[in-house]
Amino acid sequence: MSFRISYAPPADDTLAKMRDIDSFRNEMARTLGLDPYGHASSAVKRERDRREATVYGAIVLYYVSGSVLTVTVVRLVPLP
Repeated sequence: MSFRISYAPPADDTLAKMRDIDSFRNEMARTLGLDPYGHASSAVKRERDRREATVYGAIVLYYVSGSVLTVTVVRLVPLP
């Protein structure tokens, strides 16, 4: 079972400025797309579906919607 990954406008804007977009998207699909509660992610403010993880050199803040199998990235912060 895999989750669809979508990007909210602020995260999408940041994604467009990243150097290796294809590799980042592939890593997102391989990690959070398969297990959004895994990959050393942690709940934010004790909300199970509001999570944070580091993927391919970027901090990713996202929400998990299990009912529609979607991970929505709301904030993306590439590390220097």
